[in-house]
Amino acid sequence: MIEPPAAEPLRARPGTPGADLGVGLFVVAIGLLTLYAAWAIPDSPIYAQVGATAVPILVGAALVLLGIALCVSASRGGWSGGLEEEMAAPPTNWRALGLLGAGLAVQLALIDWLGFVIAATIQYVLVCAAFGSRKPLRDLAIGIVVTLGAFLGFSRLLGVNIGAGVLEGIL
Repeated sequence: MIEPPAAEPLRARPGTPGADLGVGLFVVAIGLLTLYAAWAIPDSPIYAQVGATAVPILVGAALVLLGIALCVSASRGGWSGGLEEEMAAPPTNWRALGLLGAGLAVQLALIDWLGFVIAATIQYVLVCAAFGSRKPLRDLAIGIVVTLGAFLGFSRLLGVNIGAGVLEGIL
């Protein structure tokens, strides 16, 4: 009896150490930024066993350790070569990335001047376009409802002012 040849086992493709190292260094940088921001938080005058800086310091330290581990893994050949998503990844959609970046830039640039509702609505429309939506008027209407609801929830229910901007007298 002739047996069929054994199937060749799937092998992980060698990783891309340069990209993996970049991810590791980015995670280390985010961790250091988190630690810096945590130490900039002023001490609370209220006595507490655990202060407001405890969780950010833990998160920052964990990110630094994770980033170092990722860098070590990248120096040993990387980890991303064996990921199914990496092996079958489609080409980068630069249009979608540009729209997402534009949405973030618009939010940062306009929130002080125009307020949360308008800036977040514009961001919502851009993010919807980035994810392939072809109905900007529908996205605009949904964005207005969602951001207005979020604004009213923060300002009326929680008492947190997130900035009405030019709508100050209306809202």
